[in-house]
Amino acid sequence: MPETKTTTLTVRIQPAVKEGLRTIAEQERRSLANMIEVLIREYCARHGAPIDGKQSTAQDPAWQN
Repeated sequence: MPETKTTTLTVRIQPAVKEGLRTIAEQERRSLANMIEVLIREYCARHGAPIDGKQSTAQDPAWQN
């Protein structure tokens, strides 16, 4: 299996935002880091900057334009 290299991104956010993300991540059985990556990938795809040529798989109507 090919090894995937990752990089670190450090951001500062309000504690309430972090708790909201953590709640959603727990509901979807994701780590906080994975939840943030999913959100970033979906946002990029919606705005014409798909990562690795992959389009968003968001099913939530709130993600639709």
